[in-house]
Amino acid sequence: MTTHGVDIPGIDEAPPPALPAALGPLDRVMAQLNSIVTFLGKIALLIASFVLTYSVVSRYLVKAATDWQDEVAVFCIVGAVFLAGAWVQSQRGHVGIEALAAILPPGVNRARLAVVDILSLAFCAFFAWKSWTLFHEAWVDKMTTSSTFSPPLTIPYGLMASGMTLLVVQLLLQSIAHFIPARSAARS
Repeated sequence: MTTHGVDIPGIDEAPPPALPAALGPLDRVMAQLNSIVTFLGKIALLIASFVLTYSVVSRYLVKAATDWQDEVAVFCIVGAVFLAGAWVQSQRGHVGIEALAAILPPGVNRARLAVVDILSLAFCAFFAWKSWTLFHEAWVDKMTTSSTFSPPLTIPYGLMASGMTLLVVQLLLQSIAHFIPARSAARS
């Protein structure tokens, strides 16, 4: 049984499955992109925490209203969450049910994983497409939030669309890997 070591003490963390060697160059590019966006996500979460802390201090101690902090924090968190999705998927870190994997024969479990990856790819591709259409509408119509700060909605929509696109590429890599012979599998 595999686990990510979070819920069962003493069990080693399962490494992410290796992709076939033919997918190595694209896998390396995705790994580099994922490291960049996770770094940016860390910065965005730090900014969000500082902005929210400042908001609480200024509102309750100094009695100064801030109308920008909620949107800045939300935009930072949206960016961090969506942009980190591809990295989480590359580690197979999304929520999964391990009970089935433990009781199914290996061949059936491989087929189950392939079906899940393909269905996830289809859903995320649709989500990415809709995110890009939202981004385009916000860009063309110059949409902003309804607050007095009113930042452009292209920021969160662009972050969401970019993150979902990276997730689609990661899922596409993993889906293709199910159909390439295992004898060529090697993590590059």
